Amino acid sequence: MTCRFYREEEVASLLDMATAIDVVEESFRQLGTGGAENIPRQRARAPGFALHGMHAAAEYLGTAGWKMYSTTRIKARFHVGLYDIDSGQMKALIEADTLGQIRTAASSAVGARYLARKPITQLGIFGSGWQAEAQLEALATELPITQAFIYSRDQEKRESFAERMGEKLQIEIVPVHDPKDAVEDLPLVVTATTSKHPVFDGNLLAEGALVCAMGANWTFKRELDVVAIRRADNWVCDSIEACRGEAGDYVLAAEEGYFDWDKSVSLADVIAGQSIGRDNADSIVIYKTVGLAIQDVALGTKFLELAAQNPELGVDLPF
Repeated sequence: MTCRFYREEEVASLLDMATAIDVVEESFRQLGTGGAENIPRQRARAPGFALHGMHAAAEYLGTAGWKMYSTTRIKARFHVGLYDIDSGQMKALIEADTLGQIRTAASSAVGARYLARKPITQLGIFGSGWQAEAQLEALATELPITQAFIYSRDQEKRESFAERMGEKLQIEIVPVHDPKDAVEDLPLVVTATTSKHPVFDGNLLAEGALVCAMGANWTFKRELDVVAIRRADNWVCDSIEACRGEAGDYVLAAEEGYFDWDKSVSLADVIAGQSIGRDNADSIVIYKTVGLAIQDVALGTKFLELAAQNPELGVDLPF
């Protein structure tokens, strides 16, 4: 077995959002039933640099792997390595910026599949970067979205986002000047920012709303204020263990006495039927994601399955 290397454009050519959502859903189910193991992210740092690593084993797929990525002031660089469980041989090395973008967005869509009060045709979204783009695409793939309200601090960026994504998804996207217009009376709110501080007033959340908060994955960052945390009836994590180490939205609220980790549940357990993710139609639900390696391994394995049908893709590595 030869290890094969794949570039970003090759990943983008084979993976679509609908496929990714189903793959990520199954990875959560397997986590909940014992068919997979996930090891949360760890970081090694130097001035101006951080190396981030996370690992997972997917027994149900016969693969295991890691995602490693470096971040500097200039750029982030992502790679996924996949191994065959039986032989221990490295199967593939994949440039994983696109793969990570898709799997992160798919996680929010899976969360909406199990936690949202449906039907949902409108949503609000905070952020105008590449993650926000994927979040909107994933939720529009999963739900019959016809209208989205986009808030970003930069007027030019939010207007450009609205024009670009509206044309791509063929839905109405309204850039808004006031953050409240991306929250008030909406059944779904997505935060996909790099902010260190809350991006909206939790008092504005509608009864029954689902919040998909995915931007903050450092303990000193929070996109949600304590009001949003306190008003919630259900607190769901992509992984409780991972969120305890990274989800500033929860970590800071817990330190301030506004959040109890014992009341949180994992989406894996919700999908496996072992926990309740939404009490009732009027419950406010927060789904906090920090990103899991099992998603990278599962989606990377799916990519290899598709790439096997396209032998012209990738190049062999000498090991």
